[in-house]
Amino acid sequence: MRRAMTMLGGAAAIAVLATTTVGGTALADPAAGVTPRAVDVVGVGDGTTQILMNRIASGYNASLTDPATPRLYSWDTRPSGTITTKSGATTIARPADQHAGMVALNGRTGTTVDFARASRGPQQDDLSTDDFVAIAWDAVAWAAPATGNAPANLSTGNLKDIYTCAVTTWNQIDPALPNATIKAYLPPPGTGLRAHFLLTIGRGYAVTPGACVTSGIRENQGSDPVLADPNALIPYSTGYYIGQAYQGQGGGEDVPGALTLRSVDGVAPIDPQTRTISASAVTAPYGVVLSNVLRDAELYADNTRGAALRGIFGRGGWICRNGADAIRKSGFVPLPQIACGSVTHS
Repeated sequence: MRRAMTMLGGAAAIAVLATTTVGGTALADPAAGVTPRAVDVVGVGDGTTQILMNRIASGYNASLTDPATPRLYSWDTRPSGTITTKSGATTIARPADQHAGMVALNGRTGTTVDFARASRGPQQDDLSTDDFVAIAWDAVAWAAPATGNAPANLSTGNLKDIYTCAVTTWNQIDPALPNATIKAYLPPPGTGLRAHFLLTIGRGYAVTPGACVTSGIRENQGSDPVLADPNALIPYSTGYYIGQAYQGQGGGEDVPGALTLRSVDGVAPIDPQTRTISASAVTAPYGVVLSNVLRDAELYADNTRGAALRGIFGRGGWICRNGADAIRKSGFVPLPQIACGSVTHS
């Protein structure tokens, strides 16, 4: 995989954070009664970053004074059904995850979709013309019920064994653990969370889940009753969990439920003092750069549309200058200025 730019890593990079704030309130889809105009910038896609992009869109739109300037909107993954993303657009099935968002991006033009939210990096089968434009850091962890049988820590090898069904009971991992059948769950196949987790536990080679694994559990939703099983475990976005547990994000079904995040290879996902993603987790293999995916030809177009897209997403754009507060409130970690807005692709 070739990359247009290598992301910075390490604790030193984490320390370089923006300090400006985002005003306004978060929205779920365009506000009731609002239909984005044809000129507006509209996105769909991944569930992990949908609340973040709602916050960013609200802050960006509130900062504008010229009514002719394109506004920013982001459609959530639910409810299911069809949506008309902007005025004059073709009605489409609402994309429920990153894969569906990228299919919509690549199968339509800017008259329907301008960007797709992403919580995984580029893969070899992605189009090389899809630009992953960086906005924040996250780290994928695994979660289990607080009073269940799962240990506080699993190694990458343990997780691979569990998800390939080479190990099916807890005492096969540690004889001191119960002789109880592990219930391994995964989000749907199109989610960036699942893709990054399976690639990471395979140490760069995507793991094919075994027959003992149940797929299709809605991502980052600890309220699902099956996850209350004392033997359940599932990959979970650390940033999204922090948003739910500590930042008042979500509500209703959108809560961590009985789940708590656990360590991988001895690395704790959350700093207990700051209640933020731990620096070690961000820089570990499970760390991931969150992005918005745009079409290369439009992002770099020498016209007013290209300038508008770069002014929102690019280096020195509005997100990189003003999005840090929204990123933190959503549970994620702002990127240093040198990395924010940088582009990678397959």
